[in-house]
Amino acid sequence: MRCPFCGHEDSQVKDSRPTDDGAAIRRRRQCEGCAARFTTFERIQLRDLYVLKSEDKREPFDRDKLLRSVSIAARKRPIDSIRLEKLVSSIQRQLETQGENEIPSKRIGELVMEGLKGMDSVAYIRFASVYKDFREARDFEEFAGNVTEVGKG
Repeated sequence: MRCPFCGHEDSQVKDSRPTDDGAAIRRRRQCEGCAARFTTFERIQLRDLYVLKSEDKREPFDRDKLLRSVSIAARKRPIDSIRLEKLVSSIQRQLETQGENEIPSKRIGELVMEGLKGMDSVAYIRFASVYKDFREARDFEEFAGNVTEVGKG
């Protein structure tokens, strides 16, 4: 593993443990060149996934990008980061096991919407506002009018 500080090619693992959600291994490493310590995460990847965007653009699936967008929707909401990690891990597993290497971005958005709807109605509406490209306040009103509070039916 290349050191992020000096670029040296070799590092030694000092400590390994699973993450809170159990979906990755957290490793503390020490560079053999400059002795700096840094953390890496190791995840299982079943296959290389590509996201089909609009205008026929294709880009590699980026788990961190998905987690950032879900975290932005859930900002200042009573959802802990472990639940968001589990949601993103679940979505990634669904995508990897469905048998396709190229996933339309619309499908990923639907999976996020489905997951957030059961977690928090505000995060759900926030994500929907970007995903569905709301243009006016009326768009929010119409969408929010069809959302029931989580746990109320």
